[in-house]
Amino acid sequence: MTELLFRDDGYLRSCAARVVAADARGIRLDRTVFYANSGGQPGDTGVLRLASGESIAIIDTVKGDAPDEIVHVAAAGTALPAPGVEVTAEIDWERRHRLMRMHTCLHLLCAVVPGAVTGGQVGDGRGRLDFDVPGASLDKELIAARLNALIAAGHPVEARWIADDELAARPELVRTMSVKPPSGAGRVRLLEIAGPDGVVDLQPCGGTHIRNTAEIGPIAIGKIENKGRQNRRINILFAE
Repeated sequence: MTELLFRDDGYLRSCAARVVAADARGIRLDRTVFYANSGGQPGDTGVLRLASGESIAIIDTVKGDAPDEIVHVAAAGTALPAPGVEVTAEIDWERRHRLMRMHTCLHLLCAVVPGAVTGGQVGDGRGRLDFDVPGASLDKELIAARLNALIAAGHPVEARWIADDELAARPELVRTMSVKPPSGAGRVRLLEIAGPDGVVDLQPCGGTHIRNTAEIGPIAIGKIENKGRQNRRINILFAE
């Protein structure tokens, strides 16, 4: 099991860590700031710096077989460190920050568009969500205007936890149709975007996010695609 430092502070860029194991799949550390690919958010990239001055390029981060096990995928042909070696784990912060901005933006999109989420993807500088919107027509300009207004309002964003049984008693918190938040560990992490008149968005999420919606910056709506009788895909990209 890896100590997931990003879970409590998504702004951490590096940390001291110790190699627990390394094999063909990748490198496992006792603690990390690297987010593993999950929930539509890509895994982090970056480097592991050794005391010798050498560095190991990390081209992806994925989940391991055990709960909270993180695997840092090294570039092909890299000489792997031995267990016990001390490293400094450092993410590509500029890329991570763009992913954080887009991930939070997609949460705001859930507050603008009615209907359950049927799929989604956080990308570097762009993202998308698919919605089940029976009988609804989506106005691209209106969605963009409402989304940019929520962004510019500077709403605070923070994570908190609730117990499994509380989530089970509040099924309306789960916006996704096919993917359910993990349960069984006793608690579930929520992402909350608060507004002056109440909650803007509140739903389970284990990803990394910015602290204030104003940090997202202006966005533009790309194509709204028809992906089925009542399934619509909304594409978003940063406007600048």
